Amino acid sequence: MLIFAGLGNPGAKYAGNRHNIGFMALDMIARDHGFGPWKARFQGQTSEGTLSGEKVLLLKPDTFMNLSGQSVGEAMRFFKLDTTDITVFHDEIDLAPGKVRVKDGGGHAGHNGLRSIHQHIGPHYSRVRMGVGHPGRKEAVPGYVLHDFAKADQDWLDDVLRGCSDGAPYLAAGDSGRFQNAVALRTAPPRSSGGTAPKSGKPAKTEAVAKPQPKPATKTEPEVAPITAPEPEDTRSTLQKLADRFR
Repeated sequence: MLIFAGLGNPGAKYAGNRHNIGFMALDMIARDHGFGPWKARFQGQTSEGTLSGEKVLLLKPDTFMNLSGQSVGEAMRFFKLDTTDITVFHDEIDLAPGKVRVKDGGGHAGHNGLRSIHQHIGPHYSRVRMGVGHPGRKEAVPGYVLHDFAKADQDWLDDVLRGCSDGAPYLAAGDSGRFQNAVALRTAPPRSSGGTAPKSGKPAKTEAVAKPQPKPATKTEPEVAPITAPEPEDTRSTLQKLADRFR
């Protein structure tokens, strides 16, 4: 049994926030991999399914971000799991938008959701750090993460969520490298020799090159002999002709 916990804040008001990217990732995994309906358990919303032969519980705490550890700790103790059976999906301001990294253990880096989980189960759990970028100033961080993703972010965000869903079976099997490769195939697909392949998988259309056409033969007019006036009829007598020759 594994627990994939996504961090965020409950309710429609926060649904599109950068802070809720963990919730979004779990929603995509549940939909793509045929997980069961969401149910209220462990102070959160849960959905059960199987990935790579492992039973997995998806958990979205309803406790709000700062108390996420209450929900995660309760679920872990109920199933008698170790902290290494827990993977947390969360927003990461220290990674550029669209970047995803897997980390085992470590500090919470000031993230309030991770701070709460540390308090309840300790630091020895895995994290999927999902980059959302940094606003540039420390004091601007709370407002930034509690603001919805911009329309310009939707393409890379969709790629990240689909990539996490594609790679979820590898994550359940303990292969974080193949998980990250699956994400990269969505966010940075390999370029073909002729350029970037279209997402549809269809070959790009090429412009037809017109074959050179033979020049049409030049039309020439048939040769016509010049027209001249007819010679006048000679009416002189033979004697006159002879006399004219000796003049």
